[in-house]
Amino acid sequence: MSTGLRSGQVAEAAGVNVQTLRYYERRGLLAEPERSNGGHRLYGEEAVTALRVIKAAQRLGFTLDEVAELLEAGRHRHGRPVAGLQERAASKLAEVDAKIADLSTIRTALAAAVEAGCDDLTVCASMDCCPIPFTDLAEENRHAGPCC
Repeated sequence: MSTGLRSGQVAEAAGVNVQTLRYYERRGLLAEPERSNGGHRLYGEEAVTALRVIKAAQRLGFTLDEVAELLEAGRHRHGRPVAGLQERAASKLAEVDAKIADLSTIRTALAAAVEAGCDDLTVCASMDCCPIPFTDLAEENRHAGPCC
């Protein structure tokens, strides 16, 4: 291959920097490119697509290790059975749903603290009416009265 895209061109087209491109090569996420007579890396358009796929998968919450496994699974669909995108996406969706539930709980507690006028975490935690979930931990100095 005497023509192709150089590292900077691929990186720019995919919206990453050249160091990211090289890192993905070292990790095996991208195929080793051919070299020009002068030793410059020369990539095909498929490298831009691969980089975009990797970045999109990361935005969906997949780690680089998970992305590598997904890419490998795609390359060996007819070999030994490996978890593909459907199974991994379902698993990632369950993780996201769990995080959303956690964030919803946190949001509810924070909104209650704001509504109650909590101004001092230590004082608030020692009051029976404290809306923050750690009130069980503050067994000492509990007293009734206006909250916070």
